[in-house]
Amino acid sequence: MSNTELATLGGGCFWCVEAVFEQLRGVESVTSGYTGGTVEQPTYEQVCTGRTGHAEVIQIAFNPDVITFSDLLDVFFAIHDPTTLNQQGADVGTQYRSAIYFQSMEQQAAANKKIAEESHAYPVPIVTEVTPLGKFYPAEQYHQGYFQGNQQQRYCQMVVSPKVAKFRAKFADRLK
Repeated sequence: MSNTELATLGGGCFWCVEAVFEQLRGVESVTSGYTGGTVEQPTYEQVCTGRTGHAEVIQIAFNPDVITFSDLLDVFFAIHDPTTLNQQGADVGTQYRSAIYFQSMEQQAAANKKIAEESHAYPVPIVTEVTPLGKFYPAEQYHQGYFQGNQQQRYCQMVVSPKVAKFRAKFADRLK
């Protein structure tokens, strides 16, 4: 049995970030879902309104003996723009906010340290929120592994595929 920890990250559309993180060595599973809102058991349609307060997130089960939380944050900051408030590309709304939902004081400290390190790479401030994880709700089944099953879909071709290609080029040494 491996040593498993969880990380919960919001970097825009969960289809994009899920497609990247599931390819990393040391990542055991990635679940798309919602957190940070006020509605119990929200649906995708509810979250898309922007009125539930939830963010689209992924929850990563990872083996810290193979990949650290800090390593996950390196990838996180490389694949999304942490300086745009409530937006990633054409996806606009509070559900697309940049967020790290920590599950321990160690994760909180690592997140704050990484933001301080990354802040020098941007001409404007990083707006990534660092917040304790509340309830995590897995998204509907059709969202799980969405990119893998829908690579011919236009959004996947125009948005997800380029993000995955950029990630694979930059982190080739960390792929499964």
